[in-house]
This record gives sequence, C-alpha cells and structure tokens, in this order.
Amino acid sequence: MTPAEMETRIVRYGDLQPCKTAFIDAHTPGSDQKENFTIIGGGVSESPDQHVHIAIPHGFNIGAAGQPPKCRNSLHSHRTAEVFFVLKGRWRFFWGRYGKAGEVVLEEGDIINIPTGIFRGFENIGTDYGMIMAILGGDDAGGGVIWAPQVIEDAKDHGLVLGENGKLYDSKKDQRLPDGVKPMPLLTEEELAGYPEPTTADVIPRHVARYWDMVAMADRKPALVIGENGMLPDKPGFEVGFLTRASSTTDMHQHDRPSVLMPMRGHWRLIWEGGEATLNPGDTVSIPENLMHTAVSAMTGEASLFHIVATDDAAGPTWTG
Repeated sequence: MTPAEMETRIVRYGDLQPCKTAFIDAHTPGSDQKENFTIIGGGVSESPDQHVHIAIPHGFNIGAAGQPPKCRNSLHSHRTAEVFFVLKGRWRFFWGRYGKAGEVVLEEGDIINIPTGIFRGFENIGTDYGMIMAILGGDDAGGGVIWAPQVIEDAKDHGLVLGENGKLYDSKKDQRLPDGVKPMPLLTEEELAGYPEPTTADVIPRHVARYWDMVAMADRKPALVIGENGMLPDKPGFEVGFLTRASSTTDMHQHDRPSVLMPMRGHWRLIWEGGEATLNPGDTVSIPENLMHTAVSAMTGEASLFHIVATDDAAGPTWTG
C-alpha cells in the first residue's frame, strides 16, 4: 500500500464534515446546535445530508458528536453497543426514561461503554466546543436510533417528523411524509417498561474507565479496555485497546480484518509495509486487513491512542458474563 493509498483511509480531524440535521431533535431548543459526524460505516443518521467519510464495513461504526457548551443530545437507545471517549471538553452522560436514573461526568480521555437497552443522552458541560468520539456495534449500527417518546413529540412542535422508514421530514422545508409512510410510532407504556433504569452505582464500575487508569494499565503492554477480559468486560462484537508511549512497539503485526487507530494525545507515526504517516489527536485511520503495521510515538511528551478491531462475537446487548 502506497502512502497515497493509505491517506484515503485516514480521516483527519480538521477534515471532518459535520451534519447539523442528522436527528429528529435537530430543531429542538437545547439540541439544535449539535453536529454529527459519520467517520467509518453508515452510522445512524436519519438525514440524507450526512456525509460518510469511509464506507468500508469494519464490523462496527465510528462516529463523533460535536457540541457547544450547554448543548445536549436527546434521550435515545440503541440495540448494539454505544461507546464514547471524550476527545475534547467535559461531558455529562445521563440515562433513564426521563434521564433521571443516573449520570456521570467524563473528562478528556475517559471512556464509557453505555449499556444497551437503556435511554441515554449527553451534554457538553465544558466552557468550549467539545467533541466525543463514538464506536457503534455492528455494520448497521443496530439498525438505527430508538427515541424516547417525548423527544419525538417535542420535535413535532419544531417542524420535524420521523417516518417509520427511519427518515426525517422537515415541514420548514415543505417536506411531508410520502404516501404510504406513517410516522414512527411511539413506544407504548408496555414497551417502555422493558427499558431498565440502572443506578449510577450499577453503571460506573463496569462501564466507565478513566483516562489515567488506562494510562497506568498500559505501562508495559497495551491495555485491553473493552473485551471479554478487559477493564470493562463486554463482548460487543469488537475490542477496544489502549496504547501509550510506554506500551508501543516497533514490532509489526496484522489483523485478518480491518482495524482502526484513533490517537487521543500526542503525535503518532503509523508505519506499514509501503510507507509511513503521521497521526494527530482526533484523526481516525482504517488499517486494511492483513497489512503488517505498527504505531509508535512520533514526538516526546504524552502519547496515547485507542485501537479498535472487530471480533467474531455478534453485535448485540451488553454482555454480563
């Protein structure tokens, strides 16, 4: 693979293309300034305006959400894993039918593997534009988003209707539901009763890993953050590893499926059979299957990155062991 060919598989942070109309709450006050990014895979956007940077199937999706201070993402649920790490800013994650069951604040570098099957939302509580990077389980990302009923109802008051086909229609643009397409039905009370309300004590120990704990765990070899035997035990159809300067190596390796590197801190030198490239915080690179490669810190100072690769486990509900 030539450097030019590899560059087509690197999505630079500064080249990310946002969509401001990705979801049903795009016009709802408090959520109307958020930006959605689909980096690898089709994602879960409900808008045809969403740009997909790399469409190659990986067994999971990579995306991101960018929001100014006090902007929030409305309560929703997923059928497969939804993992976030904070690239920039300070974020509050909350969950439950009305977002009152529990919450946790994450700082830069922290990661959360949100349990499947619960309503969750997140808010930038920092003082500047913030960015969180996302991993969604499965090539189809679980088939889309399930919204809490009040989110769909609120959106109607601001001109947006979600069709049962999973697509958005904006009455402010004179869009209407096509013939034969009904509005997305609201979840019934019986269905809502099946969505758990875990407490903060239920979620934090098994689903949140702090940046400096991961740095400590990766002092001699890469730390497995999410996996059957990871810091956060789960089998969501992919594994998340964490490397630092101390645990990086010049030894080359390969995977039998595409893998992804996402630098968190510092500058990294990606080396492969055919060339080298420099990766910066916020960049995302898709490594082709069966390509010998490695990544090492390119400069002095703090350096860390996340590594994601699919497994043979099916994407689905959070694994409880």
